[in-house]
Amino acid sequence: MEEEEETLLVRAQVEREKIFQKYERGREPGAEIDPWEDPDFSLYKHTDRYGFIHKHTLPSRLDSGTTRRREIELEREKKWLKMLRKLQRKDTVEKLRSRIFKGIPNKLRPEAWLKLLGVEDVMKKWPRVYREMLHRARLYSTEVRQIDSDVNRQFREHLIFRERYSVKQQSLFNVLAAYSMYNSEVGYCQGMSSVAGLLLMYMDEEEAFWGLNVLFTDEKYAMHGLFIEGFPKLTRFLAHHDRLLERFMPRLKRHLDKHHVDSVLYSLKWFFVVFVERIPFSLALRVWDVYLLEGERVMTAMAYTILKMHKNRIMRLRDMDLIIEFLQVKLHSDFGYDDDFAIRTLGQIMTDLKRVKMDLPPPAGPNERPKNAFGEIVETSVEKKIGRRRPVFTENELNVHNTVISRRQEMDTADLSQSRISDDLPDEFFDIIGANTSAIHSYRSENSLCTSVASSNSSVASSMDCVTKL
Repeated sequence: MEEEEETLLVRAQVEREKIFQKYERGREPGAEIDPWEDPDFSLYKHTDRYGFIHKHTLPSRLDSGTTRRREIELEREKKWLKMLRKLQRKDTVEKLRSRIFKGIPNKLRPEAWLKLLGVEDVMKKWPRVYREMLHRARLYSTEVRQIDSDVNRQFREHLIFRERYSVKQQSLFNVLAAYSMYNSEVGYCQGMSSVAGLLLMYMDEEEAFWGLNVLFTDEKYAMHGLFIEGFPKLTRFLAHHDRLLERFMPRLKRHLDKHHVDSVLYSLKWFFVVFVERIPFSLALRVWDVYLLEGERVMTAMAYTILKMHKNRIMRLRDMDLIIEFLQVKLHSDFGYDDDFAIRTLGQIMTDLKRVKMDLPPPAGPNERPKNAFGEIVETSVEKKIGRRRPVFTENELNVHNTVISRRQEMDTADLSQSRISDDLPDEFFDIIGANTSAIHSYRSENSLCTSVASSNSSVASSMDCVTKL
C-alpha cells in the first residue's frame, strides 16, 4: 500500500510540473495545445470596448445616447486624472463618492482600483511574497489540476483570455496557484477565478494577487467567509436577503416561494462574485466601482435593487424555470435600464436601507475570519496530494438528505422525486463552489439529494457541506 501511494505521489508531482511548464511555455512555437482548447475566431466578428467578443458584428455607428455618454466620460477623465494624483485609500470625501457613482472612466480604472484597494502599499510592504508563493505552488500545490481546468473556462468570450496559454491565462493560473498556497484555509475554490480574472483585466499579475488578498481579508469586503468550508458568509447574506424581501416586497417573496425559487437558486453569483456574469458587463463594472469604495453593503443593496427594478416582470412569470432564466440569463444580455439609472437606483436603495439599519446582515462570526497565518506551509493528506476522492463522506454530507427533504416540505407538500430535487439546482452551482468538479458530479449521481440547497438560513451551511473541497 505504501509503495502504491508513493507511486501516486510521484505521478501527481510530475503532473503538476507538466502543467506549470505548459503555462511557462505559453503559445511559443512547439507548445502542445489541444485543438479543442483553443478558440475558433471564425465565429466572431467584433469586440466591444471591454474586450468581449461577440458573435455578430456590432453597430459601426454609435447611437446618440452612447455617443453622448462617451463624450461625458472623456470630460470626466480630466477630473479623475487630477484627483487620482492625490487620492489616498482613506479618502472618503463626498466628491470621490459622487464621482464613483457617476462611473470611473474605463481608461483610469486600473489606477483607480489599485488606489481603492491599497494594492501599491501592500506590494511595497511584502515585495517578495508573491514570487515565493508561486515557487511553493510549483512544489506543493494540490489545487493545480483544478485551477488549470478552470483557467480555460473563465471569460472565454474575452479577447485576453480566449487563447489557450495566452499571457493572461498564464497570469490567471499563476495568481490562483500562488494564492492557494498563501491562504491555506481557502486554498482554491472555483468562484475565485472570476474575481481574479476581473482584476487581471485592469491589473498586472502581482497586483491582482494582492488585490485578491485585500478582497479576501479586508473587513470592508471579507470574501474569505464566502469561500471557506461551510460558506458562512453566504449563509448570512442569503438569510438577510430573504428578510429584506419579506419586509419590503412580501408579494414578490410569496410569488418566488410559490414557484419554488429559493434565493440560492438565482443569487449565487450575485454574492460570490459581486454580480459578474449576471448583469451586463458595463453595469457590473459600475457595481464594482461602488463595491471597492463602499464594501459588502453593496451586495445586499444591489441584490435588492435588481428584484425591485424587475418586480413586475418577475410577477408575470409563473414558472420556476422562467424566473431562473430571467434572473440568470436574460438580465445579462438586456438589463432593461441604462447603467446610469441602475446605479442611481442602487445609491438610493443603499441610503434607504442604511436609514432603517438593514443595509447589512448581522455581524460576521469568528468562523468567517482567517485563523491561520498567511504564507505558512500546511501539510496536506496523501489523498489530497494524489487527488483521490475521499471514500467516505462526513456526517454533514450524510445529513444533507434530511435537510433537503425538510426544506422542500416547507415549500411544497407535493411528493417530489429525488431526481426532481437534484435538478432544481443549476449546474453552475458546482462551477462556483466545488473545488473538484468531477468528484462533485460523481457524488451528485450517487446521492442526488446532496446537490439541493436546504434554505437561505442556518441550514444552508449544512447542506452545502456536501460540496466542499474533496
